[in-house]
Amino acid sequence: MSRLGTAYLRCLQALGRRLAYGTNVYEREWDVLVVLDACRADLLRSVAAETDVLEDVASMRSVGSSSSEWLENTFEGTPETSRTVMVTGNTWTDRYLEADAFAALDEVWKYAWDDDLGTVPAAAITDRAVALARDRDPERLVVHYMQPHHPFVPDPLTGDEGMARTGSHSNDGNPWVLLRRGTVTRERVWEAYEANLRYVLPEVATLVANVDGRVAITADHGNLFGEWGLYGHPMQTPVPALLTVPWAETTGTDRGTREPTRSPPEPLPVSRIYGAETDRDRLDALGYL
Repeated sequence: MSRLGTAYLRCLQALGRRLAYGTNVYEREWDVLVVLDACRADLLRSVAAETDVLEDVASMRSVGSSSSEWLENTFEGTPETSRTVMVTGNTWTDRYLEADAFAALDEVWKYAWDDDLGTVPAAAITDRAVALARDRDPERLVVHYMQPHHPFVPDPLTGDEGMARTGSHSNDGNPWVLLRRGTVTRERVWEAYEANLRYVLPEVATLVANVDGRVAITADHGNLFGEWGLYGHPMQTPVPALLTVPWAETTGTDRGTREPTRSPPEPLPVSRIYGAETDRDRLDALGYL
């Protein structure tokens, strides 16, 4: 990003730090909350008719423009977490969540990461969510899939180096940097982004068929494709296209069609692995801080 572009983003972020935007998901009614990482509302709405679980996709404003911001603003100091089981593929939990605050926190990314894909497969999240729903019968269950966030599993982009596994944003080898530089077209990135959503939605349908209760489907944040001259999902950036996330509801009924086969290792991984200095340097270079 040029110096002018960085200065522009920093000005927006300075404004974003002073704004209280969005609705906390705990202000809404749900038993199971499915979080599709970095899913735009318009993207989900465009494919909803093709699914068995999505009929009407509304939208809401998120409390964060990045995963780290969303996690902090959703769960920090929220009493409801003590009655919440969370199953997640998002690596930022290692820095922003405390396991003791939850009824259970299953950081699936710590033991089900696929190095070839550069992310956590959606099926691993479904397996653990179904298992914990049956074993714990939680009052609230949060299920955080990493898709449609890049890397785009069924349609990978050349030059996309995948996600960083240490709770940091990706380096220069990510679709948003490539798109900003003109290395790849908007149409090509959108096509792959949409394919990644189609990849995860069958797993969401399987989840709905193997849990009981009111299921809400949303996202932590969206993705910018050039709106306001920006790309990706920089933190503390109050751009409507980034903060607008989907909200859809359906009813889950456990029909027993999925028998989980994945179990976490014993003992569960609990170490904090965020590399503070190197990762903060990378974030700063990309304009995330």
